[in-house]
Amino acid sequence: MADSGTTRAEQFFTPFHSNTMTQDQFLHILYYLNFTDNDKEVDKKDNHYDRLWKVREIFYILSVAYSKFYNPSEHMVIDEVIVLFEGKVAFKQYIPKKHKHFRIKIYVTLMATHDMEVYLGKDSQGAITDTTATHAKVTD
Repeated sequence: MADSGTTRAEQFFTPFHSNTMTQDQFLHILYYLNFTDNDKEVDKKDNHYDRLWKVREIFYILSVAYSKFYNPSEHMVIDEVIVLFEGKVAFKQYIPKKHKHFRIKIYVTLMATHDMEVYLGKDSQGAITDTTATHAKVTD
Protein backbone atom coordinates (compact mmCIF):
# COMPACT_ATOMS: atom_id res chain seq x y z
CA MET A 1 0.00 0.00 0.00
CA ALA A 2 1.07 3.55 -0.63
CA ASP A 3 1.21 6.22 2.04
CA SER A 4 -2.04 7.37 3.66
CA GLY A 5 -2.23 10.49 1.45
CA THR A 6 -2.52 8.45 -1.75
CA THR A 7 -3.94 5.10 -0.77
CA ARG A 8 -4.35 2.69 -3.66
CA ALA A 9 -5.09 -0.97 -3.31
CA GLU A 10 -2.66 -2.91 -5.50
CA GLN A 11 -5.30 -5.47 -6.48
CA PHE A 12 -7.29 -2.68 -8.18
CA PHE A 13 -4.35 -1.00 -9.92
CA THR A 14 -4.06 -1.52 -13.67
CA PRO A 15 -0.74 -0.37 -15.11
CA PHE A 16 -2.18 -0.33 -18.64
CA HIS A 17 -3.71 3.12 -18.19
CA SER A 18 -0.64 4.87 -16.82
CA ASN A 19 1.58 3.15 -19.40
CA THR A 20 -0.69 4.28 -22.25
CA MET A 21 -0.91 8.01 -21.56
CA THR A 22 -0.18 10.64 -18.97
CA GLN A 23 -2.85 12.10 -16.71
CA ASP A 24 -2.65 15.43 -18.58
CA GLN A 25 -3.25 13.69 -21.91
CA PHE A 26 -6.26 11.85 -20.46
CA LEU A 27 -7.72 15.05 -18.99
CA HIS A 28 -7.23 16.81 -22.33
CA ILE A 29 -9.22 14.08 -24.12
CA LEU A 30 -11.85 14.07 -21.38
CA TYR A 31 -12.28 17.84 -21.68
CA TYR A 32 -13.15 17.59 -25.39
CA LEU A 33 -15.09 14.30 -25.18
CA ASN A 34 -18.63 14.84 -26.43
CA PHE A 35 -21.35 12.28 -27.15
CA THR A 36 -23.96 14.38 -28.92
CA ASP A 37 -24.52 17.44 -31.07
CA ASN A 38 -25.18 20.39 -28.75
CA ASP A 39 -27.29 22.06 -31.47
CA LYS A 40 -29.90 19.31 -30.98
CA GLU A 41 -30.65 20.30 -27.37
CA VAL A 42 -34.32 19.96 -26.48
CA ASP A 43 -36.09 22.86 -24.78
CA LYS A 44 -36.03 22.37 -21.00
CA LYS A 45 -39.65 23.53 -20.75
CA ASP A 46 -40.82 20.75 -23.07
CA ASN A 47 -42.80 17.97 -21.33
CA HIS A 48 -40.55 15.35 -22.98
CA TYR A 49 -37.28 16.97 -21.93
CA ASP A 50 -34.63 14.34 -21.16
CA ARG A 51 -32.10 15.40 -18.53
CA LEU A 52 -29.66 12.83 -19.90
CA TRP A 53 -29.94 13.96 -23.52
CA LYS A 54 -26.18 14.43 -23.84
CA VAL A 55 -25.44 10.76 -23.05
CA ARG A 56 -28.78 9.10 -23.99
CA GLU A 57 -27.31 7.83 -27.29
CA ILE A 58 -24.50 6.05 -25.39
CA PHE A 59 -27.06 4.38 -23.09
CA TYR A 60 -28.97 3.22 -26.18
CA ILE A 61 -25.87 1.90 -27.98
CA LEU A 62 -24.72 0.00 -24.87
CA SER A 63 -28.19 -1.42 -24.27
CA VAL A 64 -28.40 -2.76 -27.84
CA ALA A 65 -24.87 -4.19 -27.68
CA TYR A 66 -25.42 -5.86 -24.30
CA SER A 67 -28.72 -7.38 -25.37
CA LYS A 68 -27.04 -8.99 -28.42
CA PHE A 69 -24.53 -10.89 -26.30
CA TYR A 70 -26.43 -11.58 -23.10
CA ASN A 71 -29.54 -13.66 -22.73
CA PRO A 72 -30.81 -13.24 -19.16
CA SER A 73 -32.28 -16.13 -17.25
CA GLU A 74 -35.65 -16.04 -15.54
CA HIS A 75 -33.87 -15.30 -12.23
CA MET A 76 -32.90 -11.67 -12.06
CA VAL A 77 -32.98 -8.88 -9.56
CA ILE A 78 -33.84 -5.23 -10.04
CA ASP A 79 -32.00 -3.04 -7.60
CA GLU A 80 -31.12 0.55 -6.83
CA VAL A 81 -27.46 1.42 -7.09
CA ILE A 82 -26.40 4.62 -5.36
CA VAL A 83 -23.31 6.21 -6.94
CA LEU A 84 -21.24 8.94 -5.31
CA PHE A 85 -21.32 12.10 -7.42
CA GLU A 86 -19.99 15.54 -6.60
CA GLY A 87 -20.73 17.38 -9.87
CA LYS A 88 -23.64 19.63 -10.75
CA VAL A 89 -26.75 17.84 -12.00
CA ALA A 90 -30.39 18.45 -11.14
CA PHE A 91 -31.18 14.80 -10.37
CA LYS A 92 -28.69 14.21 -7.52
CA GLN A 93 -30.27 12.64 -4.47
CA TYR A 94 -29.66 14.04 -1.00
CA ILE A 95 -28.98 11.16 1.40
CA PRO A 96 -28.35 12.61 4.87
CA LYS A 97 -27.15 9.35 6.46
CA LYS A 98 -24.19 9.02 4.06
CA HIS A 99 -20.85 10.73 4.73
CA LYS A 100 -20.93 12.31 1.25
CA HIS A 101 -24.56 13.38 1.08
CA PHE A 102 -25.16 13.73 -2.67
CA ARG A 103 -25.47 10.62 -4.83
CA ILE A 104 -27.06 9.51 -8.09
CA LYS A 105 -29.60 6.69 -7.99
CA ILE A 106 -29.53 4.16 -10.85
CA TYR A 107 -31.96 1.29 -11.31
CA VAL A 108 -30.19 -1.83 -12.60
CA THR A 109 -31.30 -5.33 -13.49
CA LEU A 110 -28.62 -7.45 -11.89
CA MET A 111 -27.50 -10.42 -13.95
CA ALA A 112 -28.47 -8.33 -16.99
CA THR A 113 -26.71 -5.02 -16.53
CA HIS A 114 -27.60 -3.97 -20.06
CA ASP A 115 -30.82 -2.56 -18.70
CA MET A 116 -30.29 0.40 -16.41
CA GLU A 117 -31.93 3.73 -15.87
CA VAL A 118 -30.85 6.81 -13.95
CA TYR A 119 -33.40 8.20 -11.51
CA LEU A 120 -34.05 11.77 -12.68
CA GLY A 121 -36.26 12.96 -9.87
CA LYS A 122 -39.92 12.57 -9.02
CA ASP A 123 -41.59 10.34 -11.61
CA SER A 124 -44.87 11.72 -12.91
CA GLN A 125 -46.10 8.21 -13.85
CA GLY A 126 -45.44 6.95 -10.32
CA ALA A 127 -47.32 9.92 -8.87
CA ILE A 128 -50.33 9.12 -11.07
CA THR A 129 -50.46 5.43 -10.14
CA ASP A 130 -49.57 6.11 -6.47
CA THR A 131 -46.62 3.67 -6.43
CA THR A 132 -43.02 4.04 -5.32
CA ALA A 133 -40.36 4.89 -7.90
CA THR A 134 -38.77 1.46 -7.52
CA HIS A 135 -42.10 -0.32 -8.05
CA ALA A 136 -42.78 1.79 -11.15
CA LYS A 137 -39.38 0.89 -12.62
CA VAL A 138 -39.91 -2.83 -11.98
CA THR A 139 -43.31 -2.83 -13.67
CA ASP A 140 -41.97 -0.65 -16.49
